[in-house]
Amino acid sequence: MQGNARGQALAYKMIAERDNAKYSFDRESRLLIVAKAKVWASEGWRVVITDQDGKAYAPPEFDQLLAA
Repeated sequence: MQGNARGQALAYKMIAERDNAKYSFDRESRLLIVAKAKVWASEGWRVVITDQDGKAYAPPEFDQLLAA
């Protein structure tokens, strides 16, 4: 798992894929990663969020991640 500038592990990772493009974002904030993922998914990207425990969330499950 990657860390931030202070050397701490980042809790959430988002991967977005479409056609031949793939982007990855790491964030500490559950709220920020879900907001970003919802925007990308609404624009036609295949998006998955992975939490610090390795559990993957697809777009229909993003609200479960917020409620955790």
